[in-house]
Amino acid sequence: MATEKEKILIALTPSESKRLIAKGVANLEEVQQALKHGTIIIGLGTTNAYVAEEILNGLYNIGAKSKKKIDRGRYAAGVVTEKGTCVVAKEEREEEVIIKNGEISDEGIEKAIEGLSAEDVFIKGANALDAAGNVGIFLAHPSGGTIGSALGTVMARGVNFIIPVGIEKTIPFSISEAAKRAGKEKFFKSVGKPVGLMPVYGKVITEIEALRILGAEDAFPIGAGGVSKGEGSVVICAEGSADKMEELMMLITEIKGEAQVKVVRVECE
Repeated sequence: MATEKEKILIALTPSESKRLIAKGVANLEEVQQALKHGTIIIGLGTTNAYVAEEILNGLYNIGAKSKKKIDRGRYAAGVVTEKGTCVVAKEEREEEVIIKNGEISDEGIEKAIEGLSAEDVFIKGANALDAAGNVGIFLAHPSGGTIGSALGTVMARGVNFIIPVGIEKTIPFSISEAAKRAGKEKFFKSVGKPVGLMPVYGKVITEIEALRILGAEDAFPIGAGGVSKGEGSVVICAEGSADKMEELMMLITEIKGEAQVKVVRVECE
């Protein structure tokens, strides 16, 4: 007779969600393989700052010689702040983390992208997630920035494209339709920088996928929003064996209290 699943309720702020998603991404089989024998490029982004931390922790665990600390406030390019759609000033940004064969590489991102193969991993966060599971990335740069230059290579060669994105970024509208109607030069006025929207296709990892990777048999969102520093929170039900749910709840307890990301100087006009 099948054992009845146990359920746990999880409430996460956006920063806590980023940490959970990062742990899920770091435990993906393709990431673990590329960590030892391949290339991993972790694009800039606030969620990717957490992803970089988790992957680098795994790198140190397998004996990497060098250690790098991530400044989350500088590991970003485009951001949405209380001022609107903004970019972190270029001179304030950190360089993208690039890992080759188990060691941090100082190779520039353009050259690293040129050398990617189907066994390698390219990680880039997103700005929007629709009800069908499609994702989109804002483009503030007139020629598309990093994702604009990388996507052709990534898609042509079948590179493992991992897209970490929080449920808080869900929009009740088709991303493909929104992308047709948005564009930097289509806006009459904007709160912050005008942007385009590019639909992208890869392995999307939200809190739901992260929980499954980390041991849940199933998970699903049951609510969102909050107040008193809980703005943007998601409430999730996870299901599985009692042992796995105990382990997951212990992990969530460790994640709770994750500090908000505070970006450095931004340009919004």
